[in-house]
Amino acid sequence: MISQTTETKRVLVAKPRGYCAGVDRAVQAVEKALERYGAPIYVRKQIVHNTHVVKTLEERGAVFVEETDEVPEGAIVVFSAHGVAPAVHEEAAARSLKTIDATCPLVTKVHNEAKRFAASDYDILLIGHEGHEEVEGTAGEAPRHVRLVDGPEGVASVQVRDPERVVWLSQTTLSVDETTDTVARLRDRFPALIDPPSDDICYATQNRQIAVKEIARESDLVIVVGSTNSSNSKRLVEVAKDAGARASYLVDDAGQIDDTWLADVTTVGVTSGASVPESLVEGVLTHLAAHGYTTVEEVESVEESVRFALPHELRRDLRASS
Repeated sequence: MISQTTETKRVLVAKPRGYCAGVDRAVQAVEKALERYGAPIYVRKQIVHNTHVVKTLEERGAVFVEETDEVPEGAIVVFSAHGVAPAVHEEAAARSLKTIDATCPLVTKVHNEAKRFAASDYDILLIGHEGHEEVEGTAGEAPRHVRLVDGPEGVASVQVRDPERVVWLSQTTLSVDETTDTVARLRDRFPALIDPPSDDICYATQNRQIAVKEIARESDLVIVVGSTNSSNSKRLVEVAKDAGARASYLVDDAGQIDDTWLADVTTVGVTSGASVPESLVEGVLTHLAAHGYTTVEEVESVEESVRFALPHELRRDLRASS
């Protein structure tokens, strides 16, 4: 239970927050590649969805591109944490690119599920946001079998070949509550709908949503640190509002805080998306302290201990050079 101190301006900081294991692995992959091979190292798409992380890596020599045809033949390219379709691997091979696949292992798990169900000729109802890189990568594993379901509103328009052979999978960074609602509506339409072997929404996304709910219940305002193209960060804003916060805003850093938000606010909740460095959260806390929010309490909801090894391409080359 969070202690209540109504007469003091205070900050409740959610834990866990910030970097998840998949993001940490992906960022390290670019850093280690720069150390091992030197600049430039090309990265297809943003390695993770955070503008500060991308800028920092650019300053060290990473070059971010939209597609592999922008990478010089024979160069090194890192695939982002969000995953890529098989066609992207084929394009890279055709250009003799040395690839380092930094796809989050939890995204890879969803890719493998898509391939397995497609091989059994199921229609795959992929719950996710149209145009998101992760969705494009997963759909690319089985394009003839995947039907995108963009939230509860997308359920009514879904068409399948055989309602007795349908399975649902999901983007890993969605709102747990919204996905549960979407699945319930899908099951109303398709009672034979099969669940994935294990939950597709990643542990870090779920844990950060649990944590923000905990602080939102007692917060007048919740500030979520994260970039606007970060799906999991945007979901935290929504979850905070649904959990009882009077207001919730997404900021890239402390410089985006509008101080009018703090009017008549006693308790501010602070959290960050799974691709956000802790230094950005510290900047927000410094900004709040300057406005009288000097009492800071960290509220831990779930303990995290997940770690992922570096991509095998890097591990192999680092061993060979040692």
